[in-house]
Amino acid sequence: MNENKLDIKKTLLLSFGFFASSIAWSVYNSFVPQILEGYLESTALIGFIMTIDNIFGVIFQPLFGRLSDKTHTRFGRRMPYIFIGLPVCAVAFTLIPRMTGLWSLMAVLIIFTFVMSAWRSPVVALMPDITPGPLRSQANGIVNLMGGIGSLLAFFAGGILFRMGGFPLPFLMSAVMMMLALAVLAIFVREPKSEALSMESESKNSGEKLDKNEKKSLLLILFGVFFWFTGYNAVETFFTLYATNTLGMDAGGAAMTLSIFSLTFLGFAVPAGFIGAKTGRRKAILAGLAGLTLLFFPMIFLANVWLTRICLFLGGFFWALVNINSLPMVVQLSGDNKIGAYVGYYYFFSFSSQIVSPVLFGFIRDLTGHYKVLFLYTCIAFVLAAFSLLFVRHGEDNTPDNVSQVLERLDI
Repeated sequence: MNENKLDIKKTLLLSFGFFASSIAWSVYNSFVPQILEGYLESTALIGFIMTIDNIFGVIFQPLFGRLSDKTHTRFGRRMPYIFIGLPVCAVAFTLIPRMTGLWSLMAVLIIFTFVMSAWRSPVVALMPDITPGPLRSQANGIVNLMGGIGSLLAFFAGGILFRMGGFPLPFLMSAVMMMLALAVLAIFVREPKSEALSMESESKNSGEKLDKNEKKSLLLILFGVFFWFTGYNAVETFFTLYATNTLGMDAGGAAMTLSIFSLTFLGFAVPAGFIGAKTGRRKAILAGLAGLTLLFFPMIFLANVWLTRICLFLGGFFWALVNINSLPMVVQLSGDNKIGAYVGYYYFFSFSSQIVSPVLFGFIRDLTGHYKVLFLYTCIAFVLAAFSLLFVRHGEDNTPDNVSQVLERLDI
């Protein structure tokens, strides 16, 4: 691996794994609740079923991430999980809208969510496997850009296909795109030899256990991940209810308003990686959390549609600084032979927040009786995340002194 240049072509190609995952989850979260509504009257029960993927993610993603670290085949460490898991998920995906009973539907949903949790950590670990440490923030920006494109494709094409042929067509389209992404990975992406990585890790002593200060930094970063995803998930889950109850918007207008945040995040994903490489990841994340807090704090008191839209538009940029630079900080502490495990730790904390946050905010909202507390809740979560990051002293890498040095590293 060249320590001085980011191979953009290779990064784009390995991003197809995250692209496939994003398409699948976007269609799943959009249409599965509607399918379940045909069998269940209880919204709470539907909500519980929709959290199964998070529960499996917390349990199995760290496990399979660690297993992939210890896997040695001629295809690599990560690819066997992807080669097996992705086709199984694609087949299960086509079956979801075709099930005619609740129990058969639940069986397919459980198979799909379990197998997705088995190959997500390995596919995400491909990026830090192939990318040198100083360039991982930039590479993660490209990976997230591809994931965002996958989500947008799922939303827009899935919506059109649903109008044309109901539930089966969006799921079939997603399965086809997942298999095409697998073909790209199989043809164009070659993992580093696992034996070579192990020898390199030993030569750098990166296989040793973390010392006391490194463990402290790792835990603080992971708690930061938990807190900022706690805040983000509350906005993602409850914003439409906030907008309809507080701003007087309809559900469609609320959803379109929230999409502003996602679009600006997508547009700023790659620049956020370069900013993290120049200033340091910790500083970039702290700047992002500070910006989000300053933007969302006025929304506690001011219920104005245009102010909300402006804050969400700018908030997408600051969220990119946080999200893009966080995973590289975690895997920087892993060494080359533990990347999968540390990716699993990252997802353990982020998925845990997605289980806890909806319930916690729902309880707070029930106590207060209104949705105005949404952004107070979110600001508190971001402040707690920033407080965790203040004491982090590891997870960085050698960063270039100026933007021109970053640009010189690009190999287009």
